[in-house]
Amino acid sequence: MVSELVSDRPYATQAGTARFVQRHGAHTAADAYSTVGKMLLSSIGLGTYTGPADDNGDADYTQAVTDAVRRGINVFDTASNYRHQRSERAIGAAIAGLIARGEIFRSEILIASKAGFVAFDGQRPADPLGFIHQQTVGAGLCDPDELVSNCHCLAPDFIAATLQQSLTNLGLETIDVYFLHNPDTQLQTCDRPTLLERLRRAFVSLEAAADRGWIRAYGLATWSSLRARSTERDFLSLFDAVAVAEQVAGSRHRFKAVQLPVNLAMPEAHLRRNHQLRGQPLTALQAADHLGLAVFASSALNSGRLGKATLGHVPPLPQGYSCGPDEDPAVTALQFARSVPGVHSALVGMRSLANVALNARVLRIPRAPQGWVHMAAQPLRSGAWTAIR
Repeated sequence: MVSELVSDRPYATQAGTARFVQRHGAHTAADAYSTVGKMLLSSIGLGTYTGPADDNGDADYTQAVTDAVRRGINVFDTASNYRHQRSERAIGAAIAGLIARGEIFRSEILIASKAGFVAFDGQRPADPLGFIHQQTVGAGLCDPDELVSNCHCLAPDFIAATLQQSLTNLGLETIDVYFLHNPDTQLQTCDRPTLLERLRRAFVSLEAAADRGWIRAYGLATWSSLRARSTERDFLSLFDAVAVAEQVAGSRHRFKAVQLPVNLAMPEAHLRRNHQLRGQPLTALQAADHLGLAVFASSALNSGRLGKATLGHVPPLPQGYSCGPDEDPAVTALQFARSVPGVHSALVGMRSLANVALNARVLRIPRAPQGWVHMAAQPLRSGAWTAIR
């Protein structure tokens, strides 16, 4: 139980996360937590993308989040559209219960959510396209050309409305990191300069939200854009995106984080030098490090497809960096994702107590040495993982 004498804040803090780590330090490895700013964040985080959008799914996630906190995880990732808003609500229920029982303070955990995709309300409506239009263009939150593929929008008023919805779902005063969700989706109907202008307008809205205390920081949660070749249509440079934030708010901007896939099947952020800094080629992770951005690696287990058969090319973890001789493939995959240089927390979907118990074991062992990470990445250079992507 935590002390009732501590003054708390409605967002993750240095003191809060340090207190969380102090309680769990006896049961975790020395490098189980990453320093982000001055906060300490678990090197694995709980994601909430998958699962049925029903009451049983809600109960599973509420229990999983509760157990994850008890096992030393203090990073939780969700989005307004995950399970039709139900993932946000499940996290909110779990955190409220933990706080009410005196198990944690709000300042001890980091919660991230996202806006961009239009979210259904609890379940898929009978007329999905009609619902989406009603929630966006019909509500005056965006122009018709800003709604892409009948599902995605970065218009400032839509982002602001979605943020308020997320705060309500989560039961929070403040969201620690609020991501724009897959902004490269916009490139299906617009060019890159238009996307950068849409990002600028969205950043204005997010800076205003930060001024009001509704968010602490914002960033981009991407799928392909930061990993793509610079010649591909969906590529987006981190340097360009941060330059837009600097145009909006100068050096005091709150663009502080990025989320992108890093796993044994999608190593591009670690291997592909697709970003340019004064003529020097950098990987996406190197660019993020240069810009001082926190990095959350999504899809650490590649949606559960990194089983024993697909890990045949990966060398076994050295002694002391695994949980035993018959290591579960999930531990090997998580060790890779969280040990890649530049990654602060590797996100993995955990919607059952069994998932949490297995994945949380990683916090008890040191991160894998860089030599092993380098060797594990070698088959990826030759395209050995094409079949499971």
